[in-house]
Amino acid sequence: MTGVPARESRADKRIALPTGKPITVLIVAPGLDSGAADAGAVELSRILTQSGNKAIVVSLAGRLVADVTAAGASFIALDVSSNNPAVMLRNAFILARLARERRCDAIHALGRSGAWSACLAARFCRVPFLTSWYKGFREQNLLKHLYNGIMTRGDHVIAVSEQIAQLIHDRYGTPWDRIAVVPCSIDVTRFDPATVGRERIEAMRETWGVQRDTKVILVTGRILRRKGHDVVVRAVRRLKDMGLKDFLCVFVGEDRGRTHYTGELWDLVLATDTMGVIRIAAPIADMAAAYAAAAAVVSGAVQPEGVQRAILEAQAMGRPVIVSDLAAGADVVLAPPGVPESRITGLRFPAGDDAALAAALLRLFSMPEPTRRALGSRGRDWVVGHFNPPAVATQMLQFYAQALGAEKIDGRSAVGT
Repeated sequence: MTGVPARESRADKRIALPTGKPITVLIVAPGLDSGAADAGAVELSRILTQSGNKAIVVSLAGRLVADVTAAGASFIALDVSSNNPAVMLRNAFILARLARERRCDAIHALGRSGAWSACLAARFCRVPFLTSWYKGFREQNLLKHLYNGIMTRGDHVIAVSEQIAQLIHDRYGTPWDRIAVVPCSIDVTRFDPATVGRERIEAMRETWGVQRDTKVILVTGRILRRKGHDVVVRAVRRLKDMGLKDFLCVFVGEDRGRTHYTGELWDLVLATDTMGVIRIAAPIADMAAAYAAAAAVVSGAVQPEGVQRAILEAQAMGRPVIVSDLAAGADVVLAPPGVPESRITGLRFPAGDDAALAAALLRLFSMPEPTRRALGSRGRDWVVGHFNPPAVATQMLQFYAQALGAEKIDGRSAVGT
């Protein structure tokens, strides 16, 4: 199910079961903090409630609980992130009871551990079991393959990108008619370069301790091995060796207790003598200003990432992006050789290849300023046209309609932001 154009206005269109009543969906998410699935739970809540339906989110509590309740959804705290079999089984009975009491029409899982419990609960209650894939999971062995495979047992499966859809089909043999591609949406009003004033940009650069002429390479997201921060560090070392001056690489994110990899990263920074051109900063509230202050936004992911909101937000802010071939597919970043130079919104390099990343950064910084601005402008147009909330809401509601056997809503209708 690919993108469809949508009107920007709020629509009153509701999705209903054949009986004509609004639907109630039990959303099972691992947490409500900063992950892709966490943000996805908030997005699903808004889509459902703004279209006259009901959403119940079951998850560990986190900073996004307020967003869920503000959207009009109900929140129930439960540890569905545990992979302890006894806990999973207990959670299955709890979810089944909730689904019966709240008369849920479907159970929608956004994470693997919770999906095991949600699958059992859905079978107990005889309601559709739905799943959403936000990234490609590592599969080191057969046991991991079986564990991850629960996400393909949904009666219908959502992939957030064509890249993830292909991975699901190739790895598990999931039939194409059970897979729908529905991307995440971006608040293109919040992430709009026209609304970010010079004072906010200068405040951000001052926070990082950089001068106005310093080129900032921004890497945002949790400090995890799969994000490829080590690849970026080695690329930065190459840039130093090539004589590039007046640049700084800023990692914005948190490790959420995974301090072992953070320690390895710092050791690599010390070993490569890049302390002077790399900063590791805490999460930032004003991300729009952070993107605006950057010369380039990079993702060096070494594992399929599906759709990274940071890459879409950066493009919405008119920033050039450079991504690995596992960080974003052709439906997220338009890059050569897939499109001609006149259409590119960013550059792509082979995952794990720090030399290729360094070359891409040099190529970007060597472009005339008008060329870089045009590249950024195309990126914003791409995101506004394909990842705006009304268009994504329409696709998601059509997915629910198909999954629950209801008539599809009008493809021109959408839920407002």
